[in-house]
Amino acid sequence: MRHFNYLARESLEMTFFKAPEPFDKYTPRSALAFALGGTLYMPGIRETIAHDIIMQKYLGLASTVFCLEDSIGDAEVPLAEENLTAQVQRLALALEEGELSNEDLPLIFIRVRDPNQMLRLFNRLEGFSKLITGFVFPKFSSDSFRYLEILRDLNYQSSDRFYGMPIIESPQVMYRETRNQELAEIKRLLDLYQDYILNVRIGATDFSGLFGIRRGPDVTIYDIAVIRDCIADILNIFGRGESGYVVSGPVWEYFAGEGRVLKPLLRKSPFEEFQKTHQGIHGTKVRGQLLNKYVDGLMREVILDKENGIIGKTIIHPSHLIPVQALYVVGHEEYLDAMAILERTYGQQGVISSPYTNKMNEPKPHYQWAQKILLRAKNYGVFHEQQNFVGLLTQDVSV
Repeated sequence: MRHFNYLARESLEMTFFKAPEPFDKYTPRSALAFALGGTLYMPGIRETIAHDIIMQKYLGLASTVFCLEDSIGDAEVPLAEENLTAQVQRLALALEEGELSNEDLPLIFIRVRDPNQMLRLFNRLEGFSKLITGFVFPKFSSDSFRYLEILRDLNYQSSDRFYGMPIIESPQVMYRETRNQELAEIKRLLDLYQDYILNVRIGATDFSGLFGIRRGPDVTIYDIAVIRDCIADILNIFGRGESGYVVSGPVWEYFAGEGRVLKPLLRKSPFEEFQKTHQGIHGTKVRGQLLNKYVDGLMREVILDKENGIIGKTIIHPSHLIPVQALYVVGHEEYLDAMAILERTYGQQGVISSPYTNKMNEPKPHYQWAQKILLRAKNYGVFHEQQNFVGLLTQDVSV
């Protein structure tokens, strides 16, 4: 798999100073944790899962979760388990017969309801489990050690590799009086199995439900005070440079254009710059279309995710894939800054002027930032100097 693999070579060369690199479930964890991008959830009861992947129905799909939890009813669980087994077997057959290539197979995770279901599904999949990258653990808490014990055992018993992605969304984390202790206990638990943890994910929908609130399409999750405070504390524990964890952002729930109440969130400048440098393409018109098609609140939230150190996003509609991943591509300027910082011997040189001569770079405080930039560059690529995310969005926008 490789991000933006749907682009022709000419488009890749025109867009990227450094092209995205391929990855799969065997890519080292430190790089793979940054590679998921927009992770598309699919209900486990859907009968077209394999067909849609084989036919490459979802442009830009690089990681997906087959969901057996909240997306299906309790009475549907047995049918969903049977269906998922059949869908994975169908994908395996497509790979064997050349109907699907490994390069087009997204990372596949299964969101289970409980540890026993995780073990039961693994046993049902038997020889087809190699197609699975890992499992998603909902409502993860300090008492959820059984998930991790089974995950460890699966890795011990198999020559293959499987990861876990806990979702932090429990009341113990949301409520202030128990939050700090619960987060510390979760961190201690995960540290025992850290090599098997790919992402720590945030479940803001469950958090919001505890207060009977739901953000609208004109605001981001960072505008909801109680959720913002909780995310800040999660990042304080798991987002530290030395923690070794990648934190991914909560789902954006909207996927259809609606009448606007507030001023659009997307700045005009990137679109105006695109208009100046691409004759015949009207950047402001592109912006107007994106406000309806992708919901600009999603893109604004991803920008804020990045600024807060979050990488990766839970996706519930395929139209979100390209805008999310376009925003993860590293800009030419920040790539040169990161390279310049890492090329300096750590601690042997103080502040230096940036390659663009518009800011200061300090090797010590900017060192971990630079490392993360290069991991993003590895997975999502680096734009040419005059390119930005708008150029990728227009690949899927008729102007």
